[in-house]
Amino acid sequence: MKTQVGIIGAGPAGLFLSHLLNQHGIESVILEARSRAYAEGRVRAGVLEAGTINTLNNLGLGDRMNREGLVDNGLDMRFRGRTIHLDLPGLTGRSVKIYGQQEVVKDLIAARLESGDPLIFDAEVIRLEGLDSDAPRIHYRHEGIEKTLDCLFVAGCDGFHGIARAAVPEGLIQTYTREYDFAWLGVLAHAAPMADMTYTNHDRGFALCSRRSMSISRLYLQVPLSDTQEDWSDSRFWDELHTRMFDGNGQEIQEGKIFQRDIARLRSYIAQPMQYGNLFLAGDAVHIVPPAGAKGLNMAVADVRVLCRSMAAFFSTGSRAGLDRYSAECEQRIWKTIRFSVHLTGLLHRFNEHTPFERGTQLAELEHIASSESAQRMIAEQYVNLSDVAD
Repeated sequence: MKTQVGIIGAGPAGLFLSHLLNQHGIESVILEARSRAYAEGRVRAGVLEAGTINTLNNLGLGDRMNREGLVDNGLDMRFRGRTIHLDLPGLTGRSVKIYGQQEVVKDLIAARLESGDPLIFDAEVIRLEGLDSDAPRIHYRHEGIEKTLDCLFVAGCDGFHGIARAAVPEGLIQTYTREYDFAWLGVLAHAAPMADMTYTNHDRGFALCSRRSMSISRLYLQVPLSDTQEDWSDSRFWDELHTRMFDGNGQEIQEGKIFQRDIARLRSYIAQPMQYGNLFLAGDAVHIVPPAGAKGLNMAVADVRVLCRSMAAFFSTGSRAGLDRYSAECEQRIWKTIRFSVHLTGLLHRFNEHTPFERGTQLAELEHIASSESAQRMIAEQYVNLSDVAD
């Protein structure tokens, strides 16, 4: 096979890139190692910033999001039994939308397949060659047969564990990592959600109540790394969530049948530069953000908007200027976005290494935010629109 852009990975980064390229008449082929069912079933965050919402709408793919997504105008942070309410439109003039990442992926996959443009599932990329040449080649295995895809550019959108970043010669990419010594236990439950996205900092640990629809809640608890899903019965989960949310009478949080659960480790990760020769990396392949800020999907969309703009300029004018500065153009935004997510994580979680002094300063910062509109505005501004880029 031959194409202009070979895209590895059918997650948000790869799918958005394919549709953006198509708008400019640029051909692409997507190779996804897993099945369609797996790609559409991966439960991730569901907070969409304005840039992501506008991108879906500009692609003509936002109908279901606009119909089923929920506008979220508030963000609450609880501590010591008190609630800090951030009125997002009042503080920033903007809102966010709640629409699950897996739903975005379903919409993008359906549109790609309907267009007839190549999207090959169960296609495991086994080797990349010629990345520093004008004729990169992707070797992959599909239906037991080894095949090749020749292209002008390779877009590595295959996540943290993917082959694309690993194909860059050793020593050419610098990585920055922070691992956390706790995890998030997340569940989906058939239960009416709370009115606003609600974080809490409790002496027993962090918790989060969010929503996927008016009848499905997405709920999280901070748990030790050693915990397993089997350690948390439904009753234990609900009891702990009520406690951490300061729901003393158990009436505020509606319980329901838990139908999906997972445990996710938390890390911060950045790899730079995001390019090598004619290989360009985007999304989780080059940055992982702690989930408290709900930035992962939005960061990926911002990456590929920059990348598409650079590729479109090349194919229309022959200039590589945009491609050559792709990584540099993205880096400052990525660091700022990860800084916010790391700060929010540090503000809201309990850390085993915290001394009583450090715990005191953490609570003092929450007290300051509770009494300062400017502090609330600073958080709200970063929450609603930190990952966007100019077209």
